[in-house]
Formats: sequence, structure tokens, C-alpha cells
Amino acid sequence: MCDRCGNTHKNLMEASRRGFLKSGAMAAAGLALPAGLAGLFGAKGAAAAGMTTLKATHGAGLCNLGIFIAKERELAAEDGVEIDFVVTPTTTDVVTLFGAGMVDISVIPYSNFITLVDQGAPVKMVAGAGAEGCILIGRDGISSPEDLKGKTIGTFQADTLEVLPYDYLAKAGVPFNEATIRYFNTSPEMAAAFINGGIDAVCHIEPYATQCLEGREGATVLSDGIDLYGPGYADCVLAARTPLIEENPEAVKAVIKAMMTAQKQIEADTATALEETVGTYYKTSLDALKLAQSKQPVMIDQRQNSAFFKERSLSMQKMGYVKNLLPDEALDWSLMEEVIAENPDLYNSLALKSA
Repeated sequence: MCDRCGNTHKNLMEASRRGFLKSGAMAAAGLALPAGLAGLFGAKGAAAAGMTTLKATHGAGLCNLGIFIAKERELAAEDGVEIDFVVTPTTTDVVTLFGAGMVDISVIPYSNFITLVDQGAPVKMVAGAGAEGCILIGRDGISSPEDLKGKTIGTFQADTLEVLPYDYLAKAGVPFNEATIRYFNTSPEMAAAFINGGIDAVCHIEPYATQCLEGREGATVLSDGIDLYGPGYADCVLAARTPLIEENPEAVKAVIKAMMTAQKQIEADTATALEETVGTYYKTSLDALKLAQSKQPVMIDQRQNSAFFKERSLSMQKMGYVKNLLPDEALDWSLMEEVIAENPDLYNSLALKSA
């Protein structure tokens, strides 16, 4: 799958996902790839001379905008790195491939990262990606946690979008099992189910949350996450395989720097960044994308959320998804801190950051 220097590994872990299968287990290497994925590897040929190619997976939300712009504008190229997206057939496969060692880096929901760490996958969180933007929406007549009793909530399993409604209900003392939880595989599918009246509530990311609000008359926001977690909470993060960090830390730093550069460029000219990504990455209108973007901005330096990640692992433990709390060593901000020290002007130019 990967042409560079040996950072692709074939030890497969139990699958977690944006759409994680709690009871699913993966088989031996080569046998565990979901149908349709095998042909995605090895098709690109050798990397450009002198370039290190990093295979990457990503999700569908605006929290991925930073890595999309880094990829589209080749912002890591000046540091000798090419980002090569592996396009997955379903969201189930995004984290599966990363946990399996078939890709090197991934922008993934923090919840999926937590499950991979709990399963023993050799991965580290090295930077943030997007802040806020997880939004719980109810249909007309639903305006409180108590109103969700007996109602159907659409979400992705073991995802940040399942953790938020769990925390929302727990804060009000409403047992999670008093709502009916329906799991989906893709963001457009879940948005359509809510808009078309198939479910009573939905927890979604941007730009699809705004699409849900605009598309169903009477829909209201029950929680935007800020009421639960405070401003600047995380959704997706940038994670890297530990062997890659150890063998080629400069390549990881190049991606972090590229994503910081992307953040700077997005903050300076958001409209152009959205025009470059709508259609290709976001299956919604440009107007809806522009309306949604402010609710889920790019934020690469998320060191402020270190305690938040551990607290959310406690929620996931109570939900039965993980056995252990997230260990401190799973968060490795050292490469990002090197990038910051080496590029002070870039860092100081960012509007959103922890410092």
C-alpha cells in the first residue's frame, strides 16, 4: 500500500470506526480488509523522487478542512512530504485501516482514537484538527433531555457524536438506554434520515448539522457541545502510527506544519478554502458550507484539551466501549511543540490556539 520506507504495518487490530462495531474483531493481515478495499493499495506507483509519501485516512466533517487544504495545496511538499489519501468506501473503514497499520496518519474522531489506544494499537495523538461542531438536534416538539425518552437518536457508534448525547442525557440524569439509538455508516445518509423524518433526533457534525437544521421544519439545537464542554472542545484530531513517529518524526512534523499553514490560510480566506473543497469532500451546497464553517473551525494546537480527552474516555468507559481511561502517554504534543518553536511567526499568526 505504501511506497515509502517501511512505516506500513500489517498487524490488524480490532476495528473501531466512525461507525465502530463494538463486537467486531479483525482477522489476520490480508484477510481483514473489508470488501472493496484491497484494490485501493499500491495503485499510485512510486512516490516522486525525494518525497516521502504518507498514506492517510480522513472523515467527512469540517474538522477535516485543515488536512484537505494541506493536501490540495501541497503544503507539506516544501518539507519533502506528500499526503496521499486512501479513499475508503464507507466511514467504517477510515479508522479500521489506521488501526490496522495500513495507513500512516489519520484525522479521526477523538473517540475512535481512544478505542484504538484501549485495544493496544501503536498510535499517538500528535495534534488537533477541528474544534467544536458536534451538534445534537431534535425534531419539532423535542426541546429537553426528558423529551428524548423513547425517541430515536441517529449517530455513529462509539463516536464523538454518540458521546455527546450520552453526556447530554447523563447530565440531566436520563439513562442513555431510555432513548433508542440508531447507528449509521455515512454522514449524508444520517442527515437524510433526519431530514426525511426517519429519526426523531440526530447528533451530527458540520456541515451536515446545519443541513439538518435547514432541511427539517421545526428542528432545534439541543446541545452544541459548548454547553457541556466549554468553548474550543475537540472533535477530530491528528493521530500518527508510533513506528512512523519513531522512524521519521520529520515527516510527521511536516504534516503538522502543513496543517498549521492550512489553518492560517483558511482563517485569512475561508471562502476560497470552502470553494476548493465543496463537492469533492463535502456533499452539500456552498452556501450551507459557508453557514456551517464558523461552528466547526480548524484548530491544530489543542493542548488545552488534554484533560477533556481523558474525561471523555471516562464517558466511553461508562458506555462500555473501553476498559481503561486514556493514558497520558497517548497524547504526544512534542512534535507539534517543535514545529511551534521552529515556526514562531506561523504559530503567532493563528487565531485559534491553546497558548
